[in-house]
Amino acid sequence: MPARTGAQGGSLHEVTLKRKSPTNLITAMSTLNWPALSYAEGKATYETMHLWTQIMGKIKLAKLPWINHSWHVTLAVTPEGLCTGDIPDGKTHFQLVLNLLWHELRITTDGGLERSFALQHTSVAAFYRNILSCLGELNIAVRLNTLPNELVDPTPFDRDTQHAGYDPEQAQALHRALLNSADLFTQFRADFIGKCSPVHFFWGGFDLAVSRFSGRTAPLHPGGVPNLPDRVAREAYSHEVSSCGFWPGNAMLPEAAFYSYIYPAPPGFSQAQVQPPEAYYHTTLQEFILPYEAVRQAADPSAAVLAFINSTYEAAANLAAWDRAALEKPELAYAG
Repeated sequence: MPARTGAQGGSLHEVTLKRKSPTNLITAMSTLNWPALSYAEGKATYETMHLWTQIMGKIKLAKLPWINHSWHVTLAVTPEGLCTGDIPDGKTHFQLVLNLLWHELRITTDGGLERSFALQHTSVAAFYRNILSCLGELNIAVRLNTLPNELVDPTPFDRDTQHAGYDPEQAQALHRALLNSADLFTQFRADFIGKCSPVHFFWGGFDLAVSRFSGRTAPLHPGGVPNLPDRVAREAYSHEVSSCGFWPGNAMLPEAAFYSYIYPAPPGFSQAQVQPPEAYYHTTLQEFILPYEAVRQAADPSAAVLAFINSTYEAAANLAAWDRAALEKPELAYAG
């Protein structure tokens, strides 16, 4: 970072930032591309982060116009963690970053103002209070629905003192897995020229996803998602969609995994032959699953993930008779 020093202007030289390395885990991860993830060990951290990200997402929901399929409220995976991206507030623009390197929530405005607070030992209620207090100091007012979405019997954010678990190593391991997954999902997205979502993080389900669309309308979605208006689910699934993603696990599937599904599912989808061999169809979730640990143990983890998301998409698109020639990018030769 260049800077000028000296009473008379001095000479230009490099200034070294004095911040210490976030944790020793970063050095370890430099040689471990796919870190171990344990749902049992990370459960408290994941549940707390899930609720924190819901608060961040609801701030976007309060400030931004509606975009189809709720794409405007998602978060982005960045080198620091999970970020809202730009949010306008009158003449001010700001963003929120759940920083998983320095383990803090940071708010930055276009005027160069910053506020932050530590994540460790912070309950959901304290996170909610802190974030509203920091925004207030920056003259940003926001009103939120405090009830979490897509969870059964949730506690309102401002009353949730139970969820306060945050293990920095578990958070950083998840961050690395999200970065790796986002890279592969972006490659997958690049092969499609039809309507396709960004690679984005949904705070409702606490998962990273990318979705391809056939262009045809879909049957009315039945709704019934816990604490989510049916109109939101029906708008999200208004058109035929093949979606793949990654998440760290939940009570129904207590392990990190990649997933792939199509809505509406055509006959024969659940019996489709997909790759790699460790992938299987989960009858309750109604989607294909590739355990994260199987990816870690693969000779080429990235190839295993790409084989999974490509083979499940191809099975879905073929069985549903999508116009693949019109939707997929043709082979092109690029001159360097």
